[in-house]
Amino acid sequence: MATARAQRVDVPQALQDGQKFTGFQYESAYQLPVEDARKLTPEQWARATFEDAPAVLRWFLRFGWTKVLGLRMGPKTTSPRHVLGWHITDSDDATMTVEAHSGIVATYNVVMVNDGDVVWVTFVRFNKGIARAVWGMARPIHQMAVPYLLKRADRTRATG
Repeated sequence: MATARAQRVDVPQALQDGQKFTGFQYESAYQLPVEDARKLTPEQWARATFEDAPAVLRWFLRFGWTKVLGLRMGPKTTSPRHVLGWHITDSDDATMTVEAHSGIVATYNVVMVNDGDVVWVTFVRFNKGIARAVWGMARPIHQMAVPYLLKRADRTRATG
């Protein structure tokens, strides 16, 4: 059975309506159609997406997050309060938010699980002028990595 591709979509209105996710200079959302998406919680989807990635890819991601963006991350190992170092700040049956900050950016990833899809939303706020240039280097990697990792997580889940 072929796994669907994650597609770039508009940021869900539910996130735009709140005050938490306003004033960001970068926003992106990727939607992966998954018939039985709710078989996993948003946290399980996030862990499958980041923590079940190949070791070399996990290393590359953390290197970029910490050395390029300067994000202060939690532990590299599995932790109940972190997903590959991202601090879990909100979680319920339908959504989960992880965040990390540095002197130049504030970043948030929101995983939304619906009846027929998983949506991964990223918000980045630039705290200093240099952030635009630094994110300009990181953005293409982000835009390739998120859809790839979502699809990989679904494929692994479906065959696991």
